[in-house]
Amino acid sequence: MKQIRTRFAPSPTGFLHVGSIHTALFDYLLAKQSGGQFILRSEDTDRARFVDAAENHIMDSLKALEINYDEGPDKAGPYGPYRQSERLKLYKVWAEKLVKSGRAYADPYTPEQVQEFRKQAENEQKPFLFRNHRPAKPPTWDGTQPLRFKSEPKKYTWQDAVMGQLSAGAEAIDDFIIMKSDGYPTYNFAHIVDDFEMKITHVLRGQEFIASTPNYLNLYEALEIDRPIFATMPPILAPAGNRKLSKRDGAQDVLEYLRDGYLPEALVNFLAKIGWNDGTEQEIYAMDELIKKFSLERIPRAGARFDDKKLLWLNGQWIKKLSVAELAKRCQDFWGEVGKEAKEAEQLEVLAVVQDRLKTLKDLPALSEYFFATPTLDLKMLENDKQLKKISRTEQVEMLEKTIAKLETTDWEIAKIQSSLNELLEITDSKPMILFSLIRYCLTWAAFSPALPETMALLGKNQTISRLKTAASFRA
Repeated sequence: MKQIRTRFAPSPTGFLHVGSIHTALFDYLLAKQSGGQFILRSEDTDRARFVDAAENHIMDSLKALEINYDEGPDKAGPYGPYRQSERLKLYKVWAEKLVKSGRAYADPYTPEQVQEFRKQAENEQKPFLFRNHRPAKPPTWDGTQPLRFKSEPKKYTWQDAVMGQLSAGAEAIDDFIIMKSDGYPTYNFAHIVDDFEMKITHVLRGQEFIASTPNYLNLYEALEIDRPIFATMPPILAPAGNRKLSKRDGAQDVLEYLRDGYLPEALVNFLAKIGWNDGTEQEIYAMDELIKKFSLERIPRAGARFDDKKLLWLNGQWIKKLSVAELAKRCQDFWGEVGKEAKEAEQLEVLAVVQDRLKTLKDLPALSEYFFATPTLDLKMLENDKQLKKISRTEQVEMLEKTIAKLETTDWEIAKIQSSLNELLEITDSKPMILFSLIRYCLTWAAFSPALPETMALLGKNQTISRLKTAASFRA
């Protein structure tokens, strides 16, 4: 297989949410499948919107998910530099080539004049095309005026690796600015030059770029360079499926998800499954398996919804896959105030019990604090429980007293604890959702907890009976 070179080229104008990282992941998978290279390029030519911390955020996000680029702003390569702001001389060379060939001209108009042209077209109920207002004798370009590409409109048909055959008429092509008066190139010009200079073979980007593609094709021809393979990514849709995902839909940046206790493996798995599948029912994929199975042919044309419940489920599955020792490493910053002071051996014991119930690492304090310290009794939890509020406080106390009596004669190992609990269902003439819920609340005073026998075994016999006695003796 011919080696593929892809690039992720964000503009550092703000923090990226998961939709942008989704494209980066597909770029990475495509390149690595062929043993090729994945490039990070910082398209920082919009200086008015440039955010200094954004570039580091982009690099940190990619590294956190192990979407490791081979060349980039902080990783030297043969086609650097990898910041567009450091490549200005190169763009000027290519721009002058267009001027010399008669395919670019200095724009002498003020913004106010251009706006008048737009109003004129609007009044005539015609689409605005700058090429209809080309100056007869443009001034010599000296860099102080914008430089415009002189288009040669015609119909185009091109092949997209995802969307199939696309086409557009001559009306889609216009003269556009390629160099601004501040000396910086526009995106429409710079990315084409950079992709050629960096030997990019495949360009993956969103559907919003389809409308601009005819202009790009016209520019490729004027520059006399071959274009890369285009692959249009379907959009990630909001959970309701009615619009493209945005931050107002709850989409967070990658680092925020990690701070919220999501594993990098789960995020990669989740993002890969949005807008791609290998034709099977498989749900869990590690990065190396994704690299082997990924293909552009399996990307649908339609967008896919962002399902945060699916992400939560996948995260829980990946947490279960970790060894307890590895889980302990991941949890270092997620213990509660009491848990973080516990000995490592105690932490490992607790993790072994709560691991199956963790959906995110941020759930850890709620699922573990009661193992390290006696929780505060809260009878309101019993009053708010759908089942327990059906029985009186007197009945609850009677059930607890019978439970204490039975447990005092129980050998303290999980199997025998479970056996005693089952016998207590007959002794108390109760149902699991009543008796077991009552016991669980009185031991943890938490909304969620691990399986009851395992919880009791880890608490120990003395602590279990002590907490049950406290709950039984309390009178509202």
